[in-house]
Amino acid sequence: MMKNTLNGLILILFFAGTAFSQKNNPTQPAIEQRAVDLIHEKQFIFKDLNKNQKLDVYEDWRQPLDKRVANLVSQMTLQEKVGMLLINTLNAGEKGTLTESAVDYIENQKMTRFIFRNTIKNNPVNTGAGNGFAGVQISPYEAAQFMNAVQELSERTRLGIPSLFKSNSRNHMEIDARAGINVESGSFSSWPKESGLAATRDMDLIADFAKIMAEEWRAIGLRGMYGYMADLSTEPRWYRVHETFTEDSKLATDIIKVLIKNLQGEKLHSKSIALTIKHFPGGGPQEGGGDPHYTFGKNQVYPAGKFDDHLAPFKAAIDAGASSIMAYYGIPVGQPYMPNNVGMAFSKGILTDLLRTLLKFRGYINSDTGIIGERAWGLEDKSLDEQILIAIEAGTDILSGFSNNQQILNLVKAGKLPESRVNLSVTRLLKEQFELGLFENPYVDPNRATYLVGNPSFQKKADLAQRKSIVLLQNKTKLPLAQPKGQDTLKIFTMGMNTDLFKEREWSNYKVTSGDYNKAKKETLPAISKETDIAIIRVQVTNNAGSDRRFGGADSTELDFLSFSEMAKAKSWKISPSLEDIKTVMETIGAEKTILSIDFRQPYVLDEASGILNAAGILATFGVSDAAVMDIIMGKFNPTGKLPYALAKTSAAVVKQAPDAPGYPEEDTLFPFGFGLNYN
Repeated sequence: MMKNTLNGLILILFFAGTAFSQKNNPTQPAIEQRAVDLIHEKQFIFKDLNKNQKLDVYEDWRQPLDKRVANLVSQMTLQEKVGMLLINTLNAGEKGTLTESAVDYIENQKMTRFIFRNTIKNNPVNTGAGNGFAGVQISPYEAAQFMNAVQELSERTRLGIPSLFKSNSRNHMEIDARAGINVESGSFSSWPKESGLAATRDMDLIADFAKIMAEEWRAIGLRGMYGYMADLSTEPRWYRVHETFTEDSKLATDIIKVLIKNLQGEKLHSKSIALTIKHFPGGGPQEGGGDPHYTFGKNQVYPAGKFDDHLAPFKAAIDAGASSIMAYYGIPVGQPYMPNNVGMAFSKGILTDLLRTLLKFRGYINSDTGIIGERAWGLEDKSLDEQILIAIEAGTDILSGFSNNQQILNLVKAGKLPESRVNLSVTRLLKEQFELGLFENPYVDPNRATYLVGNPSFQKKADLAQRKSIVLLQNKTKLPLAQPKGQDTLKIFTMGMNTDLFKEREWSNYKVTSGDYNKAKKETLPAISKETDIAIIRVQVTNNAGSDRRFGGADSTELDFLSFSEMAKAKSWKISPSLEDIKTVMETIGAEKTILSIDFRQPYVLDEASGILNAAGILATFGVSDAAVMDIIMGKFNPTGKLPYALAKTSAAVVKQAPDAPGYPEEDTLFPFGFGLNYN
């Protein structure tokens, strides 16, 4: 007995000694500085961020996080604190140069957070000197140089607080990227859209996606994301369905947990990408299918009583440690969280009572871009000062799309906004920058960015995901196509495809004719040989841009037009190639020899009147390459994708169904959630 007690005591002393040793011999993190001196203490190195030639608590990476934050807050001026509450677009100029906006934001507005929207391409084409909302194209090297330059500018400020760059999603194959919504993949690895990732049902592959994305983003200096969207795609008329994963609450919850684990980690660290999960408490159930970027879409409704289903993925995100949460513009009509007649970012019931008190969220709340002035739904009659005060009082910590330091500063000086409330937000925000290791080293290697972003090994994984995302909806014995043998040839007529693919040696036995033409140049549909063996048509649906709809979506009078017959006649919808041309091809060579690959940005209706369902084969895609489509068609890859949402038989069924409810009654369902054929 004495021996066991003695052994236990030895173990306790051993572990206590180990803990003491680790505590007193911390590991030196990588330190890099451009504009400040280094401080050497014993064998350790620190940055003299406030330039006072001594080691302050916030500069000492050995100190507990809370002490570092508190020490820095105590040294900040009121103007510097207010600057933390601001975040706005900051793009690089041509060739990655700093702009006047960068100098103003950092030196005058005292800002430390920015939204980066430049498209990254190895060979930029649309260069220009401007710093517009979308920005000019720049290379990975130039992007890294730009972010380094901003960090150096930040390091030169009085306290040397580093900057944090965020971006909307930019790792997906996107045919209609809209600044403020998403960014085309450019040189980054190009994966299927979010709904496509869900269609794979492969959580290990989604984890790989997140890890690769994190590497690419870190390489250029991006350390935060406005995403991912935990919203559910229960309202097909909502044009942002293409950014959601699924209509299914459990599947969305599982995906969000995987993304947070692999982008952030168990907790934030020096290699994390900090996520701003959006749009709390679920931006899917839009009244009439309108989006709250626009007046006609400002209401969120829950006639089926499914509020908790939409909330579930956000609860999972909070439990998994989401760094921040973004509330949507929409008004939570009829919900018990008060006030329920203003946008989410202005509702104390939504942000404080629900998000912080009930769900125990401890990160910071980031508003959606432009809630002050542009989209202050329910508060349109209030002044900008009033909107700011209501948003912050409700629980919002940082105002996106806002960069007027003086306006908030005046509110504090006038006693309308307590400095203690500002301190609370600043404390929450600074924790993220410390945890990400930015105070020690915010810089990146531009040369590494050049070879790492979009490298072949990353794209190979993305290519696999593209193929696994494709859903085989219909197969009337034609698929997979038999490959020609010997001297035989397969005559293929294509539309909506880049025929350069078929110049590769493996396609030498295929005779491919493109039916694409430019109607604006008064060209007409090329002649279609009746000897064609098979027609392969890739179908894309987009919305014509309007000055009142710059973020995308159909006109408010045409939101209900989800069937191909209706979209073909509408003004704000565009089918490419046109439904008329698709019908012509099917009539000429036979519907039984036509394969349609339809890209589902929204859950479109394949109505009988359109003739779409007469095709021999129909593939549902969610952002994939021509090569991926051909691998499915030729049987090089057995389709395994499953629908991330149900497809209705008619547009009337969509209109009839509650916006907050997934799926449809059986009699209204064309293809149910989870449907997908294969070749087995």
